[in-house]
Amino acid sequence: MITSRITSKAQTTIPQPVRAALDLKTGDELVYEIQEDRVIITKPKQRPAEDPFATFNEWESEADQEAYAWF
Repeated sequence: MITSRITSKAQTTIPQPVRAALDLKTGDELVYEIQEDRVIITKPKQRPAEDPFATFNEWESEADQEAYAWF
């Protein structure tokens, strides 16, 4: 189990094994998903800048991702 502490300013350091597992670099963003009594931390899915669907959040389902996937 990997742990970290929360500072008085509600900050924490992401442990090195977690940074390595997610291939995190300085400036990377994280996505937090709350599921009952746990939080899942992931990197957001990166899209090419020229993706015409990138600004439309309504096309975010798994079926839409498959249908509009870039090959």
